[in-house]
Amino acid sequence: MRHPRCPRPPGSQPRARRLLAAGTALAAGLALAVTGPAPASAAAPAAETGTRTASVTGGTPAGALTTRTAPAAAGAFNYAEALQKSLYFYEAQQSGPLPAWNRVSWRGDSALTDGADVGLDLTGGWYDAGDHVKFGFPMAFSATMLAWGAVEYRAGYVASGQLPHLLNNLRFVNDYFIRAHPAPNVLYGQVGNGDDDHKWWGPAEVLPMARPAYKIDASCGGADLAGETAAAMAASSMVFRPTDAAYADRLLGHAKQLHTFADTVRRNYHECITDATSFYRSWSGWQDELVWSAIWLHRATGEAAYLAKAESEYDKLGTENQSTTRSYKWTIAWDNKQFGAYVLLANLTGRQKYVDDANRWLDYWTVGVNGQRVPYSPGGMAVLDSWGALRYAANTAFAALVYSDKTTDATRKARYHDFAVRQIDYALGDNPRASSYVIGFGANPPKNPHHRTAHGSWWDSQTVPAETRHTLYGALVGGPSAPNDAYTDNRSDYVMNEVATDYNAGFSSALARLAQEYGGTPLAGFPRAETPDIDELTVETTVMQAEPRATGLKAIVYNKSAFPARALTDGKFRYYFRPDGTGPVTVTPGYTQGCPSPSTARQFSGDVWYVEVDCTGHTIAPAGQSQHRMEVQFKIGVPEGGTWDPTNDPSYQPAAGPNRKVTLYSGATRVWGEEPGPATPDTTAPTVPGTPVASAVTATGLTLTWPASTDAGGSGLAGYEVTRAQVGSDALVRLDAATNSLAVTGLLPERTYRFTVRARDGAGNRSAASPVAEVTTPVAPAPDTVAPTRPGTPTASAVTATGLTLSWAASTDNVGVTGYRVYRSAAGGDTLVGSPTGTTLAVTGLTAATAYQFHVVAVDAAGNASAASAPVAVTTADPPASGGCAVTWTTSGWDSGFTANVTLTNTGTTAIDGWTLAFTFPHAGQKVGQGWSATWTQTGAAVTATSLSYNGRLAPGASTSFGFNGTHTGSNPKPAAFTLNGTPCTVA
Repeated sequence: MRHPRCPRPPGSQPRARRLLAAGTALAAGLALAVTGPAPASAAAPAAETGTRTASVTGGTPAGALTTRTAPAAAGAFNYAEALQKSLYFYEAQQSGPLPAWNRVSWRGDSALTDGADVGLDLTGGWYDAGDHVKFGFPMAFSATMLAWGAVEYRAGYVASGQLPHLLNNLRFVNDYFIRAHPAPNVLYGQVGNGDDDHKWWGPAEVLPMARPAYKIDASCGGADLAGETAAAMAASSMVFRPTDAAYADRLLGHAKQLHTFADTVRRNYHECITDATSFYRSWSGWQDELVWSAIWLHRATGEAAYLAKAESEYDKLGTENQSTTRSYKWTIAWDNKQFGAYVLLANLTGRQKYVDDANRWLDYWTVGVNGQRVPYSPGGMAVLDSWGALRYAANTAFAALVYSDKTTDATRKARYHDFAVRQIDYALGDNPRASSYVIGFGANPPKNPHHRTAHGSWWDSQTVPAETRHTLYGALVGGPSAPNDAYTDNRSDYVMNEVATDYNAGFSSALARLAQEYGGTPLAGFPRAETPDIDELTVETTVMQAEPRATGLKAIVYNKSAFPARALTDGKFRYYFRPDGTGPVTVTPGYTQGCPSPSTARQFSGDVWYVEVDCTGHTIAPAGQSQHRMEVQFKIGVPEGGTWDPTNDPSYQPAAGPNRKVTLYSGATRVWGEEPGPATPDTTAPTVPGTPVASAVTATGLTLTWPASTDAGGSGLAGYEVTRAQVGSDALVRLDAATNSLAVTGLLPERTYRFTVRARDGAGNRSAASPVAEVTTPVAPAPDTVAPTRPGTPTASAVTATGLTLSWAASTDNVGVTGYRVYRSAAGGDTLVGSPTGTTLAVTGLTAATAYQFHVVAVDAAGNASAASAPVAVTTADPPASGGCAVTWTTSGWDSGFTANVTLTNTGTTAIDGWTLAFTFPHAGQKVGQGWSATWTQTGAAVTATSLSYNGRLAPGASTSFGFNGTHTGSNPKPAAFTLNGTPCTVA
């Protein structure tokens, strides 16, 4: 299941659950069958002759035309082009930093922090479908099927010119599997929470939600997930063996470890990665992956032990309901691999029981078994299940080709071959609609797949925009959902119009086989880079108030980017105007959605000025109705008595709408709008500052102030340079001042000093020097030799095992006490532990259950020290109990929303069995929304997170992570304190 928040049709179920409800030859064998002859009005087609027959049920509706299952013509389509585009689809599914060879011009880097919550780099891999979860189970199956096609039909990839692209894509996904397998018995099988991901409809490059990583390990394993990943890496090692033996060896090493892990743990992975249960639960269990991975390890290594393992486990594979007959009424797909095992073991060993199982299965898909056959449409499509029916037909077609190439049964060789070609040709356009089901290929292909990034919405909506913005070349859609050849190209129909990596896997491998047989030519110059369909980054303006002396404006920045989608985090825009007359200009801030509303104006060139709104640090991204826009209001005008005419302003636009005369920048790059013209350099110096005046004159310092300068050159006043000269000395000292006042220190008593001031502007222009101010410092006061009075006896409070707080009565001094020195007394002498300016000190780093003695000395500005206070003796508390905890809190936010991630660590020496973490929000406006990996409750500002069944036990030193999406009003500070089961935790 990959659909987002859209409701399911009545009676429908998640994709994984549909396997059980739709028929499952996998478990219950609930075939839609009628034994014996079919009614005359429901004639079913014969697979090879094309004539009507009454001996096979599950066929066409009443009055339907006879189904043709043989191919229309050899090489009816350009299979090399179809394969070329099918591989391109995998590049559109790439997550993480994109490799240089990625050919999808409208994709960018995404999900660059995957794995950060567990301290690993889990970037890379494929997004599953039209969503953005990385489900490891179907991803591994997709890789296995792609690799299998190259193992069998490498020549087809070479002939079609697609081998380099296949190797690139297989290496990309296997590199991810390597990162996801950091230890022999640890495998990360999912990144991203399915429900949270599916609630949002937007491009991968601006994902707004947290993406937790989920794993299996020795304590909670998954033989199905580990086994399928082992199969993928073993099969891929065979593909890389001729060109990169070292990489092949690396993959094989991981595959062996994962197969051993699967064989040892023998458990379903959804029991541990519980979030996968509603999406990719393996309803067939793990036995098929155990056999499947052993077969692939035998093929990759040549070791007989793996073949023996596969054969010894084979008889435990699924059977038809209440039967000992091996299952045959389903097919090879992401869940069940036993059908592929039939074919591989039959081809590898020639043993009759494997041959019989393979024949029975493929006969069910062609001529029928015991009067039952997979349903067919009038146009010849084999329809196993409603959801993604073409995917099942393509997977079966590929396996049929592999088997037909090796079988010695001439009748079945032709039967299975022709069936496979017929199914692939149907998908490519040989069907009653005369339409392709591969996007960007053939006649009348689909244009609106259920795919977020290809759609390119900025509104978090499947209907905005109406048209899909990108061509998702090569993606095979689900196709007709019933055996009636009916199809609707509707983005919201995830049954017919879903696309996924597993849909294209067997399909690609079958195309390689047909390209090897029938030839074909890939398109030259494919793909061509797409160009934006609309202005992606814009500024719209609306005149809110047209007043006699001012113009009130609303400016909105829009981000509708999709080529690729990108967040604007360093944006700024400028509104240009012309002041009238010589009076001052006033800029009044107004409402803002987030970016600071402006309050000043700057000269651009000549009589053209501008107001700049700097949104640096605020995110404007095509991620939702409010997230894709940023509104700022302001007013520009003149004070009472001034004149104002907005009609001559370069950016003035009376009608509301996009305004190209307002410039938008990303950093230093202009991304929208036109500047009025080249800026004129500022060569005008500021006016001369007034005569400095000295005040607060002492023997060693004074304060200078002077009348401020003004600057008319446009770059603005930047500061002042103060020059100090001592009479009788040639030395000049330059001092810098930001404003028209400066505190001067370091003077000598009884000396005469002369000061002048120059102003400077933003362009570096300097004014002439001000008139001279001459000042003589007075005689220095007599030195202070009076020590402060003795401090009061310290008292200790807040005594813990490692620290305490000391406080004491203050000392007095004729000049003033500047601070205190706190000493710890010991046999070897006194140790200074702190020098506070006040009368308290927090002492840390002490040893538990230990006696200490402290005293205090006061110090004045002249360095005179008082007599020591009376000492205080104190003994630290006993060490804490064995329990302990630490909490790390991180957030990422947008507008009034945020995502909080919490990591809880057991810092104690005993295990924690079940936990409740409690904290209080600092602000009343902070609210917990959707949470994960804990049960969240909130009462007022008080919040608790309680462990779930799988993460409640924390061994000493162990950690667990959980979190939530929340909202806030105003600021969003983190909680100051946390308690675990009532005990305070340290906060990182």
